[in-house]
Amino acid sequence: MVSLAGKIWRTGLATEAIGADSGAVSSVARAIEARTRELLGRSLAIREVDAGSCNGCEIEITALSNPVYDCERFGIRLVASPRHADMLLVTGPVTRNMEVPLRKTWEATPEPKLVVAVGDCARTCGVFKGSYAIAGSVDQVIPVDVFIDGCPPEPEEILRGILQALDRLRPHR
Repeated sequence: MVSLAGKIWRTGLATEAIGADSGAVSSVARAIEARTRELLGRSLAIREVDAGSCNGCEIEITALSNPVYDCERFGIRLVASPRHADMLLVTGPVTRNMEVPLRKTWEATPEPKLVVAVGDCARTCGVFKGSYAIAGSVDQVIPVDVFIDGCPPEPEEILRGILQALDRLRPHR
């Protein structure tokens, strides 16, 4: 026990300080919250679908839930079922194995539904283009409202894409 305490004392802090939030992320998230309340009258429910990516985009989407971004505080939540979703975030090129499940997920999502394709691979198939296992880009399988470029896009860019997609809806009455 004493040797462990001594090692901790000698090592000191081994973590990096979190950079100060420039306010840009918070302002975009607040805009999403306000727009969602205006349009839907409640929180925004998002279903994330990995259609065949390398998981780089999923890491960035997951970062939206970590303590740095904490998008739940702004009413943005990830849901497990497309039946509870307002929006689909789709990553990666669509593989042949995911073509039918992606289509069924889109069909199970209630109207009004939005689709945001996240990352370069969702738009162009990226490094996977031409592979025998790829059915095509997301827009070749389901209708896409917004594309978010980047490999992978940063969480702030994902939030901006979500806000851009919300601007396509009409206000809830």
